[in-house]
Amino acid sequence: MAASTDFLNCYDKEQVRHMEETCILVDEQDNVVGADSKKNCHLITPEHNGKLHRAFSVFLFDSQNRLLLQQRAAEKITFPNYFTNTCCSHPLSVPSELEEADQIGAKRAAIRKLEHELGITPEQISVQNLKFLTRILYKAPSDNKWIEHELDYIFIVKADVNLKPNPNEVKSTRYVTPQELDLLFKTSESENILLTPWFKLIYNSFLKDWWNNLENTNSLSKDNKIHNMIN
Repeated sequence: MAASTDFLNCYDKEQVRHMEETCILVDEQDNVVGADSKKNCHLITPEHNGKLHRAFSVFLFDSQNRLLLQQRAAEKITFPNYFTNTCCSHPLSVPSELEEADQIGAKRAAIRKLEHELGITPEQISVQNLKFLTRILYKAPSDNKWIEHELDYIFIVKADVNLKPNPNEVKSTRYVTPQELDLLFKTSESENILLTPWFKLIYNSFLKDWWNNLENTNSLSKDNKIHNMIN
């Protein structure tokens, strides 16, 4: 235990506290196979490059069809200072977030984290507002110590919201049009803009089609396939 504590001493104390949350371990077919701490799920060890666990990614669009991005706080242990989609995190291994019918557990986790990270209250967005679209399986290292290995549920929602970002979680926010996001991706390397790997995968594979159908989000079909994006 002492070695573990020493290992985390260089990180933000609040972020270290969140590393003790319990994630849901799954296999590649999204069957629950156990639970483990967020720390153990993301740690690179001689035995494993992260443990596969459930996650979610929310894409929030306003009434002008602009996508809300966040820049992850410098205090984050994985992918600090990276720009990403609106909200990304994990359902916890608790009864309310383990529930699978209509993806309700992952939706509850998304509502919890939208408030925690961005100050978007459940009165502004509820589980009924979140539309599930698909799942992706991916693996991406943050550095030589930490990695994401996730089965990620993708949700979209269209709403105008009041933001009150948590500075320990979110460094900045911005709304972008499709053209502005394209430019962000095109210039990211030359301007040293960091973009999370899961955001890149979703941008390259799905996002443009979803964006083109925002006037009627109900027209977007639910895809029960798990898209394996591990190279």
